[in-house]
Amino acid sequence: MAKLFQTRRNVLAGMAGIASSILVGAPAFALGRHTVGDGELLMLSDGNMSLPLSFVLPGRPKAEIATALMVGQAPDALTPDCNITLLKRGDRLVLFDVGAGPNFMPSTGELPSALDAAGIDPTEVTDVVFTHAHPDHFWGLTDHFGDLLFSDAAYHMSEAEWAYWSADDTLEKTPEERKTFVVGAQNRMPLIEEQVSLFKPGAEIFAGVEAMDTSGHTPGHISFVVHGGEKPTLIGGDALTHPIISFAYPQWESGSDTDPQQGVATRKMLLDRLSTDDMALIGFHLPHPGLGHVEKNGDGAYAFIADPA
Repeated sequence: MAKLFQTRRNVLAGMAGIASSILVGAPAFALGRHTVGDGELLMLSDGNMSLPLSFVLPGRPKAEIATALMVGQAPDALTPDCNITLLKRGDRLVLFDVGAGPNFMPSTGELPSALDAAGIDPTEVTDVVFTHAHPDHFWGLTDHFGDLLFSDAAYHMSEAEWAYWSADDTLEKTPEERKTFVVGAQNRMPLIEEQVSLFKPGAEIFAGVEAMDTSGHTPGHISFVVHGGEKPTLIGGDALTHPIISFAYPQWESGSDTDPQQGVATRKMLLDRLSTDDMALIGFHLPHPGLGHVEKNGDGAYAFIADPA
């Protein structure tokens, strides 16, 4: 096994060397930074996705969507960014989700390059915490060879999320167009089952990092409140995904949610708390780096205000 690992490391090192020689002079990967007390949050890009509008907002008239987006004609697809947050605090390097990896979409899977640009080796990551196990958050567990990319890390996932994706009947109950989500998750989960710690909402995962129930997008979806500094910061995962629709129209059901009605309830709860408690927000699919805050308008709707990072 050691020889095989070494061979793979050599191959990867060679590939990295070739890539470096090709990319001399190329722009650096975008990187956002946000201070949280004695720690720092880095917002790393895993690329972006392309999602058909009919998948994101099924049944919603395109004219209504165009009005909401303040455009003449609604696009056929949305192209949300994918922002992965890294917490540097004390002797911990904590990743919140791991991106899509090499086998999802050609425009995703950039996390290893983003980490390299930030001067971080995957083996230095001490912990990986998951908001949920959709492909763009979970499939980046493995590299091109199917090996764990963050081989020395401890893993953390909510009990409900782990139970849902590992259940024998989940594949059967899942719509045909999403069965690959289940197969991909179930192929990867055995790789970390000896290293994963399961938690419930409300748990303090680490000192100053609290798990918040934001189910709806998936049955065990979790957002994380990072305490420290002037105000807490919420790492939101996919609870709020679009910089206009999720905030101004939280009542619109999303086709990407496992339970659309619960997704609506979660968005409304979260928007109220974010605006009332003056929390910072980092959204996985908000425009990179995804950092901002929420303001409540006079008409009862909300707005996402991007902050410098």
